[in-house]
Amino acid sequence: MRCLAARVNYKTLIIICALFTLVTILLWNKCSSDRAIHFPYDLNNGFRVDGIEKRAAASESNNYGLNIVAKQQSEEASPQEQQRAPPVVRVLNGNGNKYEDIDCLINEEQTVKGRREGNEVYLPFSWIEKYFEVYGKIAQYDGYDRFEFSHSYSKVYTQRAPYHPDGVFMSFEGYNVEVRDRVKCISGVEGVPLSTQWGPQGYFYPIQIAQYGLSHYSKNLTEKPPHVEVYETADDSGPKDWSVPKGSSVTSFFEQSRSSNVKQFLVPESSEGASLQLGNTKDFIISFDLKFLTNGSVSVILETTEKNQLFTVHYVSSTQLIAFKDRDIYYGIGSRTSWSTITRDLVTDLRKGVGLSSTKAVKQTKIMPKRVVRLVVKGQGFIDNITISTTAHMAAFFAASDWLIRNQDDKGGWPIMVTRKLGEGFKSLDPGWYSAMAQGQAISTLVRAYLLTKDHVFLDSALKATAPFKLLSDQRGVKAVFMNKHDWYEEYPTTPSSFVLNGFIYSLVGLYDLKETAGEKLGREAKSLYDQGLESLRAMLPLYDTGSGTVYDLRHFMLGTAPNLARWDYHTTHINQLQLLSSIDSSPVFKDFLKRWKSYLKGGRAKHN
Repeated sequence: MRCLAARVNYKTLIIICALFTLVTILLWNKCSSDRAIHFPYDLNNGFRVDGIEKRAAASESNNYGLNIVAKQQSEEASPQEQQRAPPVVRVLNGNGNKYEDIDCLINEEQTVKGRREGNEVYLPFSWIEKYFEVYGKIAQYDGYDRFEFSHSYSKVYTQRAPYHPDGVFMSFEGYNVEVRDRVKCISGVEGVPLSTQWGPQGYFYPIQIAQYGLSHYSKNLTEKPPHVEVYETADDSGPKDWSVPKGSSVTSFFEQSRSSNVKQFLVPESSEGASLQLGNTKDFIISFDLKFLTNGSVSVILETTEKNQLFTVHYVSSTQLIAFKDRDIYYGIGSRTSWSTITRDLVTDLRKGVGLSSTKAVKQTKIMPKRVVRLVVKGQGFIDNITISTTAHMAAFFAASDWLIRNQDDKGGWPIMVTRKLGEGFKSLDPGWYSAMAQGQAISTLVRAYLLTKDHVFLDSALKATAPFKLLSDQRGVKAVFMNKHDWYEEYPTTPSSFVLNGFIYSLVGLYDLKETAGEKLGREAKSLYDQGLESLRAMLPLYDTGSGTVYDLRHFMLGTAPNLARWDYHTTHINQLQLLSSIDSSPVFKDFLKRWKSYLKGGRAKHN
């Protein structure tokens, strides 16, 4: 019986094995008849085949564009290709589209991994971006990813209205000069930016200062009026809201020169200081009127977003530019022994202090104030009109205008006290050189200050500023002559001449502002210089057109070198400048170039032969 059972089990086992073999053969034939193989795909890790990860980044998951593509192996492969392992064929969607990897030989010098789908070959956008200098990113809309491609990274600002000397200056309402990493800080003494563009030590750059003024002037015209919170006007007779340590005093005092009450403080510098609670969480522009009788300081304590840490910005009666130690930032504001108004952007002062660097660029920081806690005074003096506001654009504008008045030399210029080397083949500009762009933008600033105040000191300064336009570069002026025929005003009065386009046009705008404002008699010289320059621009504008963009200057003509192609932000500056000129001059040449140069931003090109 035992032997019989063994034989039965043995037969059963044979039947089971036969059935299993039959099923296996049927499944194998079914798989072989399919034209593609499906593999699991992981968005983070790519495909996995035979336990080995096959990376394939999907277009929806990174910034490299459509990167997973291609077709099954060609049926007409050479014998050598047939000997290789066949490429992995993939089905990536429900439509049954099949893709395969393919090597792309670029200019017989470089091989790039691409993807192939039928007759289409796709290259990774990371390669396309660098090769063609184009731009793209993944953006999400309503929960869906979309790849956005652009030929250029800079946009043209639509001009609001025809240009006027008392209006917005080009698109400068969008400029934020003080946040640039090449601005070391806003000087506490002068109230204007200190540049590190060509030297980490810092210097006052007239172009940057004029742009600082023009940007705030333009913002004042385009933004709504600021919210202003008043904390102290000394109208009361006691130390309201002031915390005064023992041995100190804060009292109301009638100041005859101002015909009003002010707060008089007497606080030893060794003490913790007398403080006024502020508690503002919305706005960060602080302003106050101040007069010191001795050395002293006004400090502002800020609570920051960085773990609610407290930082203190000290405005001290010294000439020190800026210092940072632990959580204390120091700005010298000068002696301030007579009444003056101090207006400071606490966000800028905090971030410039924390980012203080010995290099040209301010270090990046994410720190931001979230509350103005209190103001602290030390020393002996007077303080009044303590406010915190959303903006203070006109204070910044007049800080720039007043600096230009104080620092104009007897030749009518604003000398730039730093060495400038424009490039190989040009002689260096030694400290003390003038710039036509600086002269022009300073004139545009001063004209607006005059139109606001009717104070002739601003107009007189603008009129004096035309003097360097009449002198050649080797005579310490800003004038050059192209081909012995066309007058040009040099942003950089180099040897040989460089003929920078954007700086020249800015100088023309300044001359236009002056001639329109000063009138026929006083503005005669500015009009002559403007007319000569505009005639040169009409004649020379074609020299700056590459057929797909613009050049920054004419060094390729003057030095016989490769053209100095304008970056897209300079190209759009050229366009914005032509928009301005076309609104004040009817010459068709400006409108023609404007239309063509705009087309270049979207890949337009001049016709070829």
